Amino acid sequence: MTIVEESDGALTVTVDGIVASLRVVTIAEGLEMVSLTQPLAWDLPLTNKTRELVSDHATKTMLGTVTLVPKLVDTAANGSSGKAQTRRTAAKKVADVLLRYNFPAAGLTDDALRTLILMVLSTGADIRAALIA
Repeated sequence: MTIVEESDGALTVTVDGIVASLRVVTIAEGLEMVSLTQPLAWDLPLTNKTRELVSDHATKTMLGTVTLVPKLVDTAANGSSGKAQTRRTAAKKVADVLLRYNFPAAGLTDDALRTLILMVLSTGADIRAALIA
């Protein structure tokens, strides 16, 4: 596991080639939340199979929310390869999949916090393996 502290105070954690961002966000006085975001897969074909697979994992995941983020891909217009000749087309829909988990920072020992974060990261790794299989 590799942990890098970013200039804005966030932590970037890398475990088995999977990256996650952790940051503490102050919601109100005395209430800080840990926000964990873990990209699980990117540029997956946006098909019914992908939607069903992500939906299945979202239903089964207890620690965090699995989210499908559709996007359009830039493609060359009229066979052109020039950057100025690109357009967005519905024919090239893809999606990214994220795991997000937010929880209160207060009241957890360092060991409990580490265990919770590792459980979430492990869940993300399992989902990623299923998505790219």
